[in-house]
Amino acid sequence: MRRSARDYDESDVRVRPNRRGSRPRTKDRPRHDDAITARVVSVDRGRWHTVVAPGTDEERTVIAMRARELGRSPVVPGDLVGLVGDTSGRDGSLARIVRIRERSSFLRRSADDDDATERPLVANVDLMVMVTAVADPEPRGGMIDRCLVAAYVAGVDTLLVLTKADLRSPEQFLRAYAPLGLQHMVTAVDHDGGIAGLEELRRRLAGHVSVLVGHSGVGKSTLLNALVPGTDRATGVVNDVTGRGRHTSSSALAMQLPDGDGENGWVIDTPGVRSFGLGHVDPEELLEAFTDLATLAESCPRGCTHLETAPDCALDALVEAGEAGSAGPVRLASYRRLAVTLRRNDPWEP
Repeated sequence: MRRSARDYDESDVRVRPNRRGSRPRTKDRPRHDDAITARVVSVDRGRWHTVVAPGTDEERTVIAMRARELGRSPVVPGDLVGLVGDTSGRDGSLARIVRIRERSSFLRRSADDDDATERPLVANVDLMVMVTAVADPEPRGGMIDRCLVAAYVAGVDTLLVLTKADLRSPEQFLRAYAPLGLQHMVTAVDHDGGIAGLEELRRRLAGHVSVLVGHSGVGKSTLLNALVPGTDRATGVVNDVTGRGRHTSSSALAMQLPDGDGENGWVIDTPGVRSFGLGHVDPEELLEAFTDLATLAESCPRGCTHLETAPDCALDALVEAGEAGSAGPVRLASYRRLAVTLRRNDPWEP
């Protein structure tokens, strides 16, 4: 028998239950006051390898995943992070990264100069070690110029390490950077097969968090294997046809220098790169990175772009007069080549 509308009352109303539950969603996130601090040493397929309490009896390696609340924030070697969960370091354990500590520096690059997409490399370093061979493969000053710009933007000191000095004298190459007062040192293979200059490099790295950057085949991995015995970073050879090294290290790796108590220093090896793009750099920051040219540019008229097409630019005459040293013409050409590309990427440039 059908019921009329008058026969229904509030007791007949059916309420569909909420499939997501009746508890309202909160935007409050846990504070994670119990998070412990660790240093990220490597990244591998969505897992971060970290070191807890380095240099102490409690030192251990803890593998962690990134917590959802971090979103897409990059976590890179050198980062100091907060860990919760299973931080025992036992086989099969997995912690969570819930916090990234404030960084003292953040080194980035792009794939190419015309690509403004940033590729984070390392964090919290205070020294960039630019490794360049004086021969086999041939040294390329453009790579050093780019590293100097990236280091300047990141607020990181620099050290130029020239390897394979047993194959050729480094003096001519060093003259190009003499006007900058660039800190440098030279290494070579000695008669016993060791590395001359290794102890000096070890002293310069002590107390720093350093990152090694350079082309493939210049000897970065060889230096690291000597600095940190047991590292076993793969070493490669230079291609006889192209004159360039083959990629051996495929990922960045942070290592603590031996015989330290946490204060002796860390060194981060980066994969050998074919290019060091500066698409993320503001064109206005570029000239300040070329300190030798920036001083001369004070004689230019206001608003000067310092490009070849700039009217009344004082750089050409001053460089030709030798005010920037013998390497001035090469340095000015390098600056202008980078400046043209970066200004082309700048959305505010006409």
